[in-house]
Amino acid sequence: MLYLDLPTPTEMKALSEARDRVSVSIYLVTTPESQNIGASVTRLGHMLKEAETQLADAGFDKRDIWPISEQVHDLMDDEEFWQRQAHALAIFVTPARLVTHRFAARITETVQVSDRFHINPLLRSLTVPQSGYVLALEENRVRLFDVTAGEHTAEIKVPHMPKDAHSAAGTSTVNSRSASGRVQGDEGQKLRLRQYARKVDAALRPYFSGRSEPLILAASEPLLSIFRSVNSYPHLIDAAIEASPAKMSEADIQDHAQPLIRALHEIRVSSALETLAARENEGRATTDIAQAARAATFGAIDTLLVDMDEDLAGTVDEVTGEVTFAKGESASSYGVIDEIAGRVLASGGTVLAVRKADLPENASLAAILRFAI
Repeated sequence: MLYLDLPTPTEMKALSEARDRVSVSIYLVTTPESQNIGASVTRLGHMLKEAETQLADAGFDKRDIWPISEQVHDLMDDEEFWQRQAHALAIFVTPARLVTHRFAARITETVQVSDRFHINPLLRSLTVPQSGYVLALEENRVRLFDVTAGEHTAEIKVPHMPKDAHSAAGTSTVNSRSASGRVQGDEGQKLRLRQYARKVDAALRPYFSGRSEPLILAASEPLLSIFRSVNSYPHLIDAAIEASPAKMSEADIQDHAQPLIRALHEIRVSSALETLAARENEGRATTDIAQAARAATFGAIDTLLVDMDEDLAGTVDEVTGEVTFAKGESASSYGVIDEIAGRVLASGGTVLAVRKADLPENASLAAILRFAI
């Protein structure tokens, strides 16, 4: 099973804002098959040497370089860390600290040296759901599944989860009458099911605290609508597996859930592109990198779509947002698209990493502005 620890929005904002004259970003292909992880560790050693060479060529002396090397070597020697991996590993290191994030996307390995971190490869993993949860809800049973793209679905045991509807209601059946005689028939059933749904939601709250992965509900009516009416998790999606999950295996859950998870990104991108087209005539949209850089600097971008595969080296002025492109990557430049995305995140905007084909007119980015500038 994949071990994922993607940065939260707050952590991503901190990564994008971090500044240190010696900042190294390494993106490494890994594998969840721990018996085969040795090859990734070996490649990391080679990539560290590449970073050391880039730093030396940029004029940094050994006192700047050795803290980077020491921390990466310590990571390479951490056997327990390497036993829990996904398909990709991001390593962000300065002389003072090293941060890692494991994610599921297929990436191109790269080493970037600058005064800030290279975040573009992480953006798609943050904007395209790689995993999610399925709550399989029946009167006689409730199950929660972790669904990750390309992996086996795994059931999660949630503490204090009610066993079934009638035990949650404290009755022998969800149709039983209360002491007052008022709870009976369809009315009584819905009341008991609502009690059950509330207890399911209460059990899920501690587990979902701080999470943002999509939750898919697998249930038939009336439980489907009843649970939605009491749900407190903000990432329960509108689409559902609208059938009783009683006879669904873990493989069935995976097959039903994956198309719904994949569709979430397509829906968000389509909605953003529709808004982009509507804002063009109002002077509140642009596909021009220079204009987007200025807008991001002034906090004017609400939503930014970026080509997840494009890296344009250069710099963006901290005050004016003026872009200066570089001939190639070096320790004195960084990814311009990265920098624009980071400024959008810092101002509370949304960044969506997409394929080139998703962007209008073969652009590198597209920005929806909060106001015309």
